[in-house]
Amino acid sequence: MSHPLRGQAALRNVAIIAHVDHGKTTLVDQLLYQSGQYREAELDKLAGGQHGLVFDSNDLERERGITIFSKNCAIGYESLAGDRYRINLIDTPGHADFGGEVERVLTMADGCLLLVDAFEGPMPQTRFVLQKALAQGLKPIVVINKIDRPDSRPDEVVTEVFDLLIDLGADDHMLDFPVVYASGKQGFASLTPEGRPADMRVILEKIIEEVPPPHGEPDEPTQMLVTTIDYSDYVGRIAVGRVIAGAVSDRQRVAVIDRDGGITKQEIAQLFTFDGLGKIKTDRVECGDLCAVVGLDPIGMGYTIAAAESPRPAYAVKIDEPTLHMLFRVNDGPFAGREGDHVTSRKIGERLERELRSDVALRVEPGDTMEQYRVAGRGLMHLGILIENLRREGFELCVGKPQVVTKYEDGKKLEPVELLVIDVPEEFENAVMSLVGDRRAQVLKMGKKSSTSSYTHLEFSIPSRSLIGLRSRLLAATQGNAIVHHTVLGYEPPRGAVNLRSNGVMLASEAGQATAYSMDALDDRGVFFVRPGDQVYEGQIVGENCKSDDIVVNVVKAKKLTNMRASGKDDNAQVRPPRDMSLEACLEYIDDDELVEITPTSIRMRKVMLKEADRRRESRRSASASLV
Repeated sequence: MSHPLRGQAALRNVAIIAHVDHGKTTLVDQLLYQSGQYREAELDKLAGGQHGLVFDSNDLERERGITIFSKNCAIGYESLAGDRYRINLIDTPGHADFGGEVERVLTMADGCLLLVDAFEGPMPQTRFVLQKALAQGLKPIVVINKIDRPDSRPDEVVTEVFDLLIDLGADDHMLDFPVVYASGKQGFASLTPEGRPADMRVILEKIIEEVPPPHGEPDEPTQMLVTTIDYSDYVGRIAVGRVIAGAVSDRQRVAVIDRDGGITKQEIAQLFTFDGLGKIKTDRVECGDLCAVVGLDPIGMGYTIAAAESPRPAYAVKIDEPTLHMLFRVNDGPFAGREGDHVTSRKIGERLERELRSDVALRVEPGDTMEQYRVAGRGLMHLGILIENLRREGFELCVGKPQVVTKYEDGKKLEPVELLVIDVPEEFENAVMSLVGDRRAQVLKMGKKSSTSSYTHLEFSIPSRSLIGLRSRLLAATQGNAIVHHTVLGYEPPRGAVNLRSNGVMLASEAGQATAYSMDALDDRGVFFVRPGDQVYEGQIVGENCKSDDIVVNVVKAKKLTNMRASGKDDNAQVRPPRDMSLEACLEYIDDDELVEITPTSIRMRKVMLKEADRRRESRRSASASLV
């Protein structure tokens, strides 16, 4: 017989921490399915027809196979002892670039599931997020996932997790962590590596046993910290967070305290609590529980919803500073306005301002002109996701080369330095060492991944600026076999100049349609980024030169027509397939005097100054200035 518990005793708030592609989203899907709240077909429907992707509801998340935006769900569970519990599961991003999301959502949790691949073991992003969790006193329940892999090594992985916790300064309480062995794909979990039960009940039991009930002050006046902002076309902004004192009631008169301490008196229009993957309306949410509040404006990340008669601000969430910045500017190219709906600087500025409301790790400042904005984020993927979202929303813009954010301490300039981890087959070890060594990296660790593995495990300390463009070159040098991850270590004095691009580019000399005839004639000059039939304009980067300098080429030249029959088959031009450049590949590739032009249907690279005469004049002016 079930015994419903009341208040905080019946609640468990748990964050799920894992490295990219270690299977946390699949595991959550299985827990939802096995809890009986959803049939498998319903989960598929919620996932847009893609089973195992319920939490990855964003299009970019499904395409890239990663979690970008944090979500949470609630599972109703009856324990083996017959007590009823509600477990709030919080899915966190696994990539360090989305650390702003991680830091916020961990404030809603009282414990965490540390999910680790049974072969790969703890990885850089595991370390990054776990460090944040330990700083907030969250004890981990270690789940060794993918135990059904033929190359799994669970005992070694548990030892690696123990070593990682020691490195992060965990105390004895944290080091005494429980271990569960699971397969999210197969849907089982066990307390031993050999066990193969029919369900994952042991994970839920461990959560009940190891994660404490939510802490808080139920007898104090209302206090709720807003950690996430949702949006609805019908009701506007929705504040999501955790009640840390008192309770929140529907239609309650509250004081909303912003991050600077400003107070506005408002009334809650609607109150929701989480149920399964959705929300249900409620009259009251008790201390320790998560909820969604409708009807407050202004409201934002880090705001406090407090009792109107005695407003007290909640503790602030410390967010790591950005490490990379880029210049966003209006698209002023010859094709501007052809493909996008939003092309003005005002529209771009409004959209960036809207992004700031939900992305606490983002920074936006005015640029040198009215048409520019300097946007800083946690990494290239962080900014790349933002740009891709803008593109899909119909924006046209140009962005400049990513630059690291430096800072000064005691009058000394410091730059961000990252931990770079590479797993690579033995035969490519020298190629990796050569590439990384040219970028001012220092070797920290080197050895076999495991006694039976053919992969070498390499760890480096490397300047953040040296990582720009490195991933694509590593994959090319290792025939796609390198596994590359990185996370921020701290700040150090600059290690010296780094040449990130050794080759020059081929620039179109005039506008028109690229022809196979002209591209075939230029085949020996390098590799093209465009195809025959593509529209190009003067100053557009159409390929990579095989030499170190930039050259101007005519890719729109057509074969002259005559009334003489050709004796050969010179009209059958053969053009090599071009190099496909993704958005992030283009951002990594461009130099200081170049831009990436982004529209809803195209991604092009170009020079800042499109005309060759202007570029030569600027080059002479720079040379004269350097002599002076």
